[in-house]
Amino acid sequence: MKTNQELQKDVQDAIKWEPLLNAAEIGVTAKDGVITLTGTVDSYSKKIEAENAAKNVSGVRALAEEIHIKYGDFGKKSDTDIAKEVLSAWKWNWEVPDQKIKVKVESGVVTLDGELEWNYQREAAKKAIKNIAGIIDIISNIKIKSENHDVIERKAIENALERNSSIDDLGITVDVNGNYVTLKGTVNSFYARDEAEQIAWNAPGVWNVDNKLVIEYV
Repeated sequence: MKTNQELQKDVQDAIKWEPLLNAAEIGVTAKDGVITLTGTVDSYSKKIEAENAAKNVSGVRALAEEIHIKYGDFGKKSDTDIAKEVLSAWKWNWEVPDQKIKVKVESGVVTLDGELEWNYQREAAKKAIKNIAGIIDIISNIKIKSENHDVIERKAIENALERNSSIDDLGITVDVNGNYVTLKGTVNSFYARDEAEQIAWNAPGVWNVDNKLVIEYV
């Protein structure tokens, strides 16, 4: 196990290694595997990039993110302008069924509501707008309600987990209840935890994935 000082330095180095963040002033503290990020950045995309960089560092078990976004005069926009750019970004993205999503923008916070058939569509909706200047945060209340009525096969999800070389699936238990999937057990990294959840979401008919996987480093 890494000491707090070693983990802190590894996360700091990971953040500095990202081209988008090499000039950002982000503070990092480490305590028993819990990383806290602080500071100020000038875009929402930089905030997300810092989170992802920290999560991918070996030894990180949990992440507390307290990064603030402060735009300069160039990045400031009205909520109306942000809403227009959100709709425009979706218009040319085939993965996003924009007619099924409602958007509200308040003080730079974008809230998404609606129902979609697939989780990848929900993720694409957020990804397509993360670089829009003026956004402070993106809150997705979009629910997944697939029209696929096939029975979710627990074994199929387990097989998909076994096929993925980045996941140590020996500690993962898959429970299926109707359209809901629950993942329990342990994995050896944040990346594996997120990857396992994504694999479960890919199963036809899934409406919700409850990811209860615990990160344990050897």
